[in-house]
Amino acid sequence: GADVHVKLDQGPPENYCRPAVDPMLRSLVASYGGGKILLAILTGMGSDGMRGAKLVVEGGGTVIAQDQATSVVWGMPGAVATAGLCSAVLPLNEIGPWLRRRATGSLT
Repeated sequence: GADVHVKLDQGPPENYCRPAVDPMLRSLVASYGGGKILLAILTGMGSDGMRGAKLVVEGGGTVIAQDQATSVVWGMPGAVATAGLCSAVLPLNEIGPWLRRRATGSLT
């Protein structure tokens, strides 16, 4: 059907946290396919999101990350950046405009 339902569960933590980004991204890829996903990974501790971002890229989606200079903690964005999953690594103030250009088709 066309209805989408979002829920949080009380399953075991993943990447030492709950909720976690990796299971959310797995769910999004399964529901929408990776090619329809435009993902920005912002400042955060650890590598949560890296495995999910890989699935997004493998499915044809796009991943960008916040740069180290403007991140409070470069764990999460650094993990996707150093894994080679990003189309761009940008300062925080450039991420919104980049996403807008990409979403509207003026950035390819």
